Amino acid sequence: MKAIVYSEYGPPEVLQLKEVEKPVPKDNEVLIKIFATTVTSGDCRMRKADPFAIRIFNGLTRPRKTKILGNEFSGEIEEVGKNVKLFRKGDQIFGQAGMNLGAHAEYICLSEDGTIAIKPANLNFEEAAAIPFGGNTALHFLRKGNISSGKKVLIYGSSGSLGTAAVQLAKYFGAEVTGLCSTANVELVKYLGADKVIDYTKEDFTKNGQTYDIIFDTTGKSPFSGCLKSLKQYGVYLRAVHLALSSNLRGLWTSLTSSKKVIGGVASELKENLIFLKELIENGKLKPVIDRRYQFEQIPVAHRYVDKGHKKGNVVITII
Repeated sequence: MKAIVYSEYGPPEVLQLKEVEKPVPKDNEVLIKIFATTVTSGDCRMRKADPFAIRIFNGLTRPRKTKILGNEFSGEIEEVGKNVKLFRKGDQIFGQAGMNLGAHAEYICLSEDGTIAIKPANLNFEEAAAIPFGGNTALHFLRKGNISSGKKVLIYGSSGSLGTAAVQLAKYFGAEVTGLCSTANVELVKYLGADKVIDYTKEDFTKNGQTYDIIFDTTGKSPFSGCLKSLKQYGVYLRAVHLALSSNLRGLWTSLTSSKKVIGGVASELKENLIFLKELIENGKLKPVIDRRYQFEQIPVAHRYVDKGHKKGNVVITII
């Protein structure tokens, strides 16, 4: 099968289209023919090994474990292991590949108990591939923040793959949502349902006197002190992509010594979350946002675009 492989850390040029061995499903696994995937900022961080902590689990000097990137996908089940009960050959599915990644390939084998679900009936494969990472991560963190009706929520970075999902999910849970983004993305965030949108090029949210029950940083770029100042007394500061040890220690200290909580870490990839998102999509409560589409062999070009840090929603890759 064809896959995009990298054997060293670096710029998009380290990604190479190669023939690799097609996987064979174990007894409890399904073989998935991937129709669409995405390039996320997480893929780019893995490729660059930035932050350095990535090298600790993926290889100090070069990629040792993960040589095929890609987390989210949609496709069709081509073969099932003899013990598989949840899926059948021909099922159209979407999901996440887990910590080992591997979705930038024509095929992948995953456990039937993994983060896989039947594709929403009202989405095509490209649209379905744009849901799992942002939707699952946003749902994980908003629940950690005890999202509920009437709470005031600020979504920092509300126009990316995670942010566009977070705005819609926070509104579904009944929150009063403020989105923070650049001028070019204000109308998009309004369209997704935000009650208010702050253009960070024109206004500093940490100085406008507003306070929030939840501040959800989806980009890893929010000002720590400014966010704490803008939280209500028992507010929660959610930090989805902060991997630096010093930053996380600061968050732990804040949670231990004040009434405000700082919650970070890695989102759990759960099948039940994916099924929940599927139901929201089919009921018109959640929709994918796609910025650009690329062909499979153009994944390095897609990485170059995502590296710029200005994508709106998701960058989708069509494999077939």
